[in-house]
Amino acid sequence: MTVIRAMVASTSIVAMLLALSLAEAQAAEVRVISAGAVRAIVTQMARAYEQETGHTVVLTFGTVGVVRQKMAADPADVVIMTDVAVDESSRQGDVVAGSRTDIARTGMGVGVREGAARPDISTTEAFKQTLLAARSITYVDPAQGATSGIHFASVLQRLGIAEAMKPKTALVSGGYPAELVARGEVEMVVHQISEIVPVKGVTLVGPLPKELQKVTTYSAGVAAKTGSADLARGFIAFLTRPAFKAKFAEAGLDYHE
Repeated sequence: MTVIRAMVASTSIVAMLLALSLAEAQAAEVRVISAGAVRAIVTQMARAYEQETGHTVVLTFGTVGVVRQKMAADPADVVIMTDVAVDESSRQGDVVAGSRTDIARTGMGVGVREGAARPDISTTEAFKQTLLAARSITYVDPAQGATSGIHFASVLQRLGIAEAMKPKTALVSGGYPAELVARGEVEMVVHQISEIVPVKGVTLVGPLPKELQKVTTYSAGVAAKTGSADLARGFIAFLTRPAFKAKFAEAGLDYHE
């Protein structure tokens, strides 16, 4: 009986080890390089994907300019950028042709520290006067290839106040400029709404006036250097499930004019 029990126990251990080995073999790593505008929601969705599939998602974020540089230098499975950037990368052979999938839309907005008075940004003229009256502002450095930074720099030029705003502007290289507002270092942030909403201690005043607005569509594509196109497509399909639409809206990524 003792021998039989030992054999049964040994068989069970072997079966368990085989099952674990099979599970490890089936688990995979999905490498995602993404624009920062969708950082909060993509991070949240990646964790959900990991729980459901057992795969691991490795995330790297940066401005669209940085993403394009990393994509050219580093292997990746999924790339998330503006629709324009994905299309350009597809033509250049860095993204698999026909793999572009739109996942989100966001507009640009203004944020102030929680509890502070909300400035008037209801019209172009009101927004201009609010900017001139502000003690300090922050946005992403256009030189980093940031979609929002490039656009807002052009807005300041259009309003004729670019030079006047320079002395009181804090440019950041990436991430969440709104964090400077949360810490009380800067009075106002102008950035994509999806990158204002996630920052605690900051209140979204609202979107830019319509004539100054820039709505950006963010799209995912399969990186040409992927080691598993099927795995990449599976992750993209997960992001675009109808059940997750409400989460994207909460994150400021379902913008409608």
